[in-house]
Amino acid sequence: MTQRILVIDDEVQIQRFMRISLQAEGFAYLEATTARQGIELIAREQPDLVILDLGLPDADGFTVLQGLRSWSQLPVLVLTARDAEEEKVKLLEGGANDYLSKPFGIRELVARVRVLLRGRGDFPAEASAPARLVFPDLVIDLPNHQVWHKGQLLVLSRKEFALLAMLASQPGRLIMQQQLLSAIWGKTHVEDTHYLRIFVSQLRKKLQDDADSPAYILTEPGIGYRFIPLPVEQV
Repeated sequence: MTQRILVIDDEVQIQRFMRISLQAEGFAYLEATTARQGIELIAREQPDLVILDLGLPDADGFTVLQGLRSWSQLPVLVLTARDAEEEKVKLLEGGANDYLSKPFGIRELVARVRVLLRGRGDFPAEASAPARLVFPDLVIDLPNHQVWHKGQLLVLSRKEFALLAMLASQPGRLIMQQQLLSAIWGKTHVEDTHYLRIFVSQLRKKLQDDADSPAYILTEPGIGYRFIPLPVEQV
């Protein structure tokens, strides 16, 4: 079944760009130019994903997001021109699944859309998770806690492996700092973001990953991390 995407944005050029781009990728396209129209379409059409601009003429997008989250768990990708770290954290904590900063390119838009449509849970259930993740130049054997990079077996600590496995299990998806800290170090350490900086730095060294031009781990400053490559195999 064709997946349907609702774009709530009052800019004509953005709507035209989105319509052409998303339809070319095989998605059905719905559009609204006001918050009220958007909410009505969500209730009536039940799209698979919502792309929401923050600057709407009749309401602030964050208010729309909060209202939506009171009765729906549809994936929401927020478009924002607000670069402040606090604003982005507020959006994610307020119920956004991801965000795109303006201006953005179609390849990044489509990649984020596909990641959100792959599943609505935070992470796959352990029973259904693949045993092995295969990326270009990287193989992660989950049950045996082994990682090969360019054919060489890496020596990783338990925490390093857990961090890499958690990121690589959701390629392309933004995973917030608090999610990583809670899952790996426990709920009492959700404010200890320096742990992540240290362990991500260690992983980058072992993966020969340049922080300024990363091939594996992308930092969203103050918010979280994304695993960049898409898998070529999941077994």
